[in-house]
Parts: sequence; C-alpha cells; structure tokens
Amino acid sequence: MRNGIIINTLVEDLKELRKMVVEENIPLLAKVTRLTYEHIEENEDFLIAIPDDEPLEDELEEGEAESGSEEITGQESLEYMLSLMADHSNKLNEMELREYVKALKDAAGESY
Repeated sequence: MRNGIIINTLVEDLKELRKMVVEENIPLLAKVTRLTYEHIEENEDFLIAIPDDEPLEDELEEGEAESGSEEITGQESLEYMLSLMADHSNKLNEMELREYVKALKDAAGESY
C-alpha cells in the first residue's frame, strides 16, 4: 500500500473494469484503464497529476505566489480520474480523460 492505494487489489479491479468496458465498446475507457493499471504495476503508485485547467490571467498571477502550497497526491488524482470515467460521455470529462491518456503514455515513454 502506498499513498492509500492498495496496489494489488486496485490493479485486479482495473483489469476487471477494463474487460467490462471492452465488452461495452468504450475504447477511451478501455485505454485509460489499461494504461492506469500498467502504470501502477510499473511504479507501485499513481504518479500522474490532475490535468491543469486553463487559468484566467488574474488567477495565474495569484497562483504564482501560492504555487506549491497545496500538493495533490497520486491517490487524489486517481480518484479524480475515476470520477471522470463515471461520466465519460460528458465532453469536458472526455477531454480530461484524453489528457490522462497522454500523460500516462508520456510516463511510459510511448508516443501519443
């Protein structure tokens, strides 16, 4: 267990989930699920950050002074990604899931 993630159980659950989404013919979820469990098996943790929102100019200036004050853990990012998967037909969620796919592929050294 690392950062609150029970690795063996999670990997097996994600593999089972992938089988279901493949049967349901949801390619994006199949891809993000596979890349996630492969990433966790490889790193024994979830090391992918939550995709950045586009900050407004005012927020960017304020955020620069506060950067680093709130650290997001791998568990929080994983939980966020799973919440996006629950409503994957939402266009914004789909875009963020694609960002996770890109980040997971980058982390694995694969080209997108």
